[in-house]
Amino acid sequence: MLMFYQTVIITILLLPTLFFMDLSGLQSQLPFLILLALVTTAIGHSLMLHSLKSFSATTTTIISSLQPIFGIGLAVLFLNEIPNYNTYIGGGLILLTVVIESVRNKK
Repeated sequence: MLMFYQTVIITILLLPTLFFMDLSGLQSQLPFLILLALVTTAIGHSLMLHSLKSFSATTTTIISSLQPIFGIGLAVLFLNEIPNYNTYIGGGLILLTVVIESVRNKK
């Protein structure tokens, strides 16, 4: 139910942007946008909510912080975008935090 309310509120808030956007290239990009929305947002958010049954809210939130790492990986894979040095440091800090929290959660 919470996801439904979030979606409705975001839709209402973002609806005015449709009047100011250039939608000329949308038709060619629509399949990719739908795939991106389903894979990275809908499925990811649903899995995160279901993980609350097994993990605490703190652990789930820290593990969900891996999303930027997955985004960077997908950008490297599909867009040939090479991250800079600061991105590697940030990604390393995120991974270190997730590993520490996972080890701490097992205890």
